[in-house]
Amino acid sequence: MSWTTIIVWTVCVLLAGGIGWSKYEKKKTRDKYLAELAAMDRDHREKLLTRLNPKLQAEVRQQIMLRYGLS
Repeated sequence: MSWTTIIVWTVCVLLAGGIGWSKYEKKKTRDKYLAELAAMDRDHREKLLTRLNPKLQAEVRQQIMLRYGLS
C-alpha cells in the first residue's frame, strides 16, 4: 500500500463521517422542531406553519399528524 492510497481512504472516511453526522443532526433538529410545534396551541402552530413554503408546510403537518395525532 502506498501513502497515496492511505491518504485517499482517510479522506473518504472523514467525508463519509461528516455527511453521516450532518444527516443525523438534521434529523435530530427536525424532530425537536416537530415536538415544539406539537406542544404549541393550535392557533400559534398554524400561524408559524403559514410562514413556511406550501410543500414544507404540508410535510410538517403530515408528520405532526402521524407522530402526535394532532391536526
